[in-house]
Amino acid sequence: MPSSIALPRVLENYSIQSLNTFGIDVKARYFVEIRSIEQYHLILNSGTYSHVPHIFLGGGSNVLLTQDLNALVVKVAIDGIEVIKEDDQHVWVRAGAGVVWHDFVQYTVSHQWAGIENLSLIPGTVGAAPMQNIGAYGVEIKDTFDHLQAFNLSNYTLETFDTTACQFGYRESYFKHEGKGKYLIAYVCFKLNKVAEAQTSYGAIQEVLHAKSITHPSIQDVSNAVIEIRQSKLPDPKEIGNSGSFFKNPTLKVAQATELMEKYPNIPHYPVTGSSDIKFPAGWLIEQAGWKGFREGDAGVHAKQALVLVNYGQATGKQILALSEQIKQSILSKFGVALETEVNIL
Repeated sequence: MPSSIALPRVLENYSIQSLNTFGIDVKARYFVEIRSIEQYHLILNSGTYSHVPHIFLGGGSNVLLTQDLNALVVKVAIDGIEVIKEDDQHVWVRAGAGVVWHDFVQYTVSHQWAGIENLSLIPGTVGAAPMQNIGAYGVEIKDTFDHLQAFNLSNYTLETFDTTACQFGYRESYFKHEGKGKYLIAYVCFKLNKVAEAQTSYGAIQEVLHAKSITHPSIQDVSNAVIEIRQSKLPDPKEIGNSGSFFKNPTLKVAQATELMEKYPNIPHYPVTGSSDIKFPAGWLIEQAGWKGFREGDAGVHAKQALVLVNYGQATGKQILALSEQIKQSILSKFGVALETEVNIL
């Protein structure tokens, strides 16, 4: 390891309110920002912080903090975007885990590399994207993912994971289950198309393009449409604390799905690729149960999108968690559907 790399400064009892998009004011017993794996390696070798858990933080956009953290919170700020390989049709682009996801998407769009433009304006960082297998408007990370490199916390080596090893599912991956707490994702590589084929099958995108009289959309047009849709539906975390979609859209087996559709003929539903299961929008269920726009103190459900729980200012993580539990119980009672949280609870 290069001797020129210095041990990064570790802060104590550090407020991470500005580092989570819910804006929850909790403190980390220890906090450090790392810009390379080598820096984190130095921290591990020092042994100074081995007596507490290490919690990794990217954009803080998919976490609900319910208490002060007796841990070393590691803000992953590994930067850089580079082309590592290309041919006539494809380009392999690698980004550091700390790169802001939307910035990465805009970088690829500006170079006319197609594949992730439908994922514009999703909050968070590149490193968090494969953990959640983030997706929107007909596209998921796994569609363009090539590989990632992750630091093994037990033997201090950098390992490579391909699509199979990542075990991608709906908002799921190996790193949320068997690999949880065992790795730090450092770099992610995507295989993108040089020959642009805009993905416009999602209805809302078609509506925006039609309204603008765009009949042959570029990937920039698609990105702009997605940004417009998201801004019209979702609150800006800089204005109202939130983490985007709080719940996963439930997928049901055919028998339960059929029963639900017979009882509620107007319920939206979608096929699940590679399965006979049927997906239902959690936001619709929550809205039908009367929660849309609900507010108790500073914890609430967004007035435009029922899938989004919000902090209007001084709500605690425990208050927002309690609201989410009330909603889950309500949906189970009314529809017989068990909602799962998409947000990580700490």
